[in-house]
Amino acid sequence: MHRLMMLLMFLSGPSLAGWTLDNDASRLFFISIKKTHVAEVHRFRHLAGRVDDDGTARLDIDLNSVDTRVPIRDERMRTMLFETARFPRASFRTRVDAARVKGLKAGEMMRDALEGTLSLHGVEKPIHAPVVIVRLAKDRLYVASLEPVILYAPDFGLKEGIERLRQVVKLPSISFAVPVTFSLVFQGP
Repeated sequence: MHRLMMLLMFLSGPSLAGWTLDNDASRLFFISIKKTHVAEVHRFRHLAGRVDDDGTARLDIDLNSVDTRVPIRDERMRTMLFETARFPRASFRTRVDAARVKGLKAGEMMRDALEGTLSLHGVEKPIHAPVVIVRLAKDRLYVASLEPVILYAPDFGLKEGIERLRQVVKLPSISFAVPVTFSLVFQGP
C-alpha cells in the first residue's frame, strides 16, 4: 500500500508535458566582434521551443528575426551570413533531467550541463551548455546559460558569409568566435 501511495504522489506531481517557450519572456543574444576590439550585442526576436515529459527539449530560432538594432545590418546578416532563403531557422535539441526538474518546488533551482545538437546553416554539431534551471512557479520554468556558449562560425559553414560581410562594410576583421547567451522561460500546463 505504501508503494502505491508513493507512486500516486509521484505521478500527481508537477509534469513537464506541454511546457512551451514563452517568446516574450525569453532572450537569445550573440556578440559579434569587429575591428579586433569592438563588440556588439545582437539578438533573435522570435524563438519557439518545448520540453516534453521525458525531458526531450527543443529550441527553434527564427534567423529572419535577427536584431542588431541596425536595419541594413539585419538584412545583410539574413542574406549574406545566415542565407535565410535556404536556412530560415536554427535549432538546438537536448534532454534535461526530467526527474530532477519535476522535483523542483517554486523558487528552487538546479544546475545542469546540457549536451545537445545545434543545427545551423545545414550543419549539425554537438554543443555543451552549462545552465541553471529555476522553477519560478508551478507552471513556469526559467532556463539560462551559466556561461557563454562559444560558437566557431567556420564549424557551421559561416566563414564565407562573415568574409562577405567584412568586405561589404570594409572592416579589417570580424571574429569567427561568437559568444551566445540565453534566458528562456517555459510555460507549463
